[in-house]
Amino acid sequence: MLGPINSENNEPITTEIYADNAFFDSNKNIGIFSGHVKVADPRFSLQAEKLTVYVTKGQNQGLEKAVAEGNVAVVRDRPDPNGGPPTRAVGRSDQATYVATTGDVELRGTPRVQEGVNTHIATSPDTVMVVNQKGQLTTHGPSRTEIRQEPKTDEKTDEKKDDKKGEKKNEPKTAASAEPSRTP
Repeated sequence: MLGPINSENNEPITTEIYADNAFFDSNKNIGIFSGHVKVADPRFSLQAEKLTVYVTKGQNQGLEKAVAEGNVAVVRDRPDPNGGPPTRAVGRSDQATYVATTGDVELRGTPRVQEGVNTHIATSPDTVMVVNQKGQLTTHGPSRTEIRQEPKTDEKTDEKKDDKKGEKKNEPKTAASAEPSRTP
């Protein structure tokens, strides 16, 4: 699901943050990005109205936590272990908090998580969803889960053909086509 993927090699990871405005306070070790915030990271992408980044103090500075606010969308593609196409997971909420020490992403404010065709939706604005770095989702509060199963390919093709035929039969019933039938 959402959250970073463990990097198996020890190469540095570059995260790029795009925003209309940026503010840095080195005394408090924070960075605040606002206006059309976009985060591009090899492990995930994020969009929000505002992003506050907290950096650890000391010699080995690094990300402590990040809080995204306002129309938050987090997207991550998870590789298929069988070599197939990756599964896309999308999380949406009013607020998302990433904690670097645990790798957890906490979604607040009517969160919803969609993976492939399946969706998990909070039914209360107070529901909190936590996605850990292994992709496991835990929900605290009321929610609804939608599990979709696509029909077999043959049935789906037949339905589409019937729908198209039905539309063509109904199309001639327009005002323009009705006029000639009025003439004596």
